[in-house]
Amino acid sequence: MAFIKKSITLVILAAAGAVGGFAWWAGQPVIGQEPAIEFTISKGSGASAAGQQMAAAGVPIQPLMFNLLARVTGKSGQLKAGTYELKPGTTPMRLIDQLVRGEFAQESLTIIEGWTFRQMRQAIAAHTGLKHDTAELSDRELMARINPDFKDPEGLFFPDTYLFAKNSSELAIFRQSHSMLMKRLDEAWEKRDSGLPYKTPYEALTMASIVEKETGQKSERNMIAAVFVNRLKLGMLLQTDPTVIYGIGPKFDGNIRKKDLETDTPYNTYMRVGLPPTPISLPGVGSLTAALAPAKSGALYFVARGNGTSQFSDNLTDHNRAVNQYQKQ
Repeated sequence: MAFIKKSITLVILAAAGAVGGFAWWAGQPVIGQEPAIEFTISKGSGASAAGQQMAAAGVPIQPLMFNLLARVTGKSGQLKAGTYELKPGTTPMRLIDQLVRGEFAQESLTIIEGWTFRQMRQAIAAHTGLKHDTAELSDRELMARINPDFKDPEGLFFPDTYLFAKNSSELAIFRQSHSMLMKRLDEAWEKRDSGLPYKTPYEALTMASIVEKETGQKSERNMIAAVFVNRLKLGMLLQTDPTVIYGIGPKFDGNIRKKDLETDTPYNTYMRVGLPPTPISLPGVGSLTAALAPAKSGALYFVARGNGTSQFSDNLTDHNRAVNQYQKQ
């Protein structure tokens, strides 16, 4: 009898030790300070297959132990397929939670304020973390997939940094960026000043795209917008170089010449009154705000001072004086 009691005690102690050891293992980091390890869990994988896939990808985890932990916690059938990143300090328990929640490895893409849509497409096409599912589409075909209310995509995407799971589709990024632009534009339009010469939010977007290209100084955006708004109200030519450059397209070599200003295109605001037919860049929120809440000023002209800022003038006489001072030194 004493022997049986002793044996039972030993079994209980061994079981307790095993449970304690298992619990200890589940709370220990899988990797220490080594670089993060990327791995992919295929669709339909349970805990057993997931453990094997992680081990095959170089994750130093015991598949049998991982499978057991997933079953004990009731999460074996809840793992989500996708590409993940195992970071230093992650425990087996945290790893299971990561797979259950679908905390995929994240990629990022930054769209720069002032880029053209062509530059945006190039950046997206070059990103190795994206599934390139729009490469065969023309700009208009792509826009039709995103928002058929618009034909030309220029200006209709918001410049920002976008985070996404690896192997996300290009189309998803385009849609997210367009949705953000429309949201920002609607917000700015609702708060717009009275008396502006825009018939639609799209015209305001076009103005914002010009402001974006005309200055890199955040503090001057409202004044730049004021100049062009004042000119529109008076029926004056906008006479803005960035629209001419946009009209030249990829052939532009970095130098704008007199013949360029005298060559008629839909974007030559030295020859055509009013706004160009489309935006000319992807404007940020600062330029959107400036276009819809310009400075209270009578300025009609501005000239670069040569230090990144501009000199504004209300009349041609003062403007010519500023040109002589800053451009002919």
